[in-house]
Amino acid sequence: MTNYFDSPFKGKLLSEQVKNPNIKVGRYSYYSGYYHGHSFDDCARYLFPDRDDVDKLIIGSFCSIGSGASFIMAGNQGHRYDWASSFPFFYMQEEPAFSSALDAFQKAGNTVIGNDVWIGSEAMVMPGIKIGHGAVIGSRSLVTKDVEPYAIVGGNPAKKIKKRFTDEEVMTPTY
Repeated sequence: MTNYFDSPFKGKLLSEQVKNPNIKVGRYSYYSGYYHGHSFDDCARYLFPDRDDVDKLIIGSFCSIGSGASFIMAGNQGHRYDWASSFPFFYMQEEPAFSSALDAFQKAGNTVIGNDVWIGSEAMVMPGIKIGHGAVIGSRSLVTKDVEPYAIVGGNPAKKIKKRFTDEEVMTPTY
């Protein structure tokens, strides 16, 4: 694990850190990971990092992501609550009893972070979430539902606190 950070007051551009082909980043977005000591790739929690049929994490331009933020990118993580057991038997196919277990993994859809989004330290974004342009996610918030553009959300689960601007003040940015 590489610590890219010399100071808590400096972030590193995501374009300098991201190696995972399932993560797409826009211009000038950065991750400030000094306190957690790892690159952004470790923030995207892929259960199947070697599969090419997993959901993508798409991050817009000019986003600020705080230390320890995490993006759960594992769909249903192989747990099917609609089956007789929610246990992911297919993870243990080397066990004779589970050798014919079905792959229970289901995608949740891409997680999309708009432009100019600020995600606070240790916030967690669940699979398939869409965060609109200009939104602010409070530190340690658990984002379980889509966030509208320019909304400020916080808490567990994250709820809208207010909008950054009135609808009349919001202009279409040119990113």
